[in-house]
Amino acid sequence: MKFTYNKNEKLKSQKAIAHLFLEGQSVSAYPLRLVYHINGDKTKVGVSVSKRNFKRAVDRIRIKRLLREAYRLNKNLLIDNNSAPYSFMILYNSKEMPDFALVDTKMKSIFLKFKDKTSKNLKS
Repeated sequence: MKFTYNKNEKLKSQKAIAHLFLEGQSVSAYPLRLVYHINGDKTKVGVSVSKRNFKRAVDRIRIKRLLREAYRLNKNLLIDNNSAPYSFMILYNSKEMPDFALVDTKMKSIFLKFKDKTSKNLKS
């Protein structure tokens, strides 16, 4: 598997995002939250940081870059183990500026929680 985050992997459609938040489920590992829903197309991922918590755009962009990089490096935990394509939105919920080590460890734990939760749903 290539460690890339191409244009065709990005979740950009307003309809898809609205459907994701209306119908989707979530798992959390503070300060991250992963909202997911089964998608009929390819696996798509988006990231978001609240403007309420970070007023300056440079701070929001920095955190988004960290989230995308952590996803890019750890996406094999998500994609290799899934048979169905999903839509994902990764949200950052804290007011403190993170470093990459924190984001990376929390991203791994949230992906493992997602894998556990979806495997339980498939078994039952």
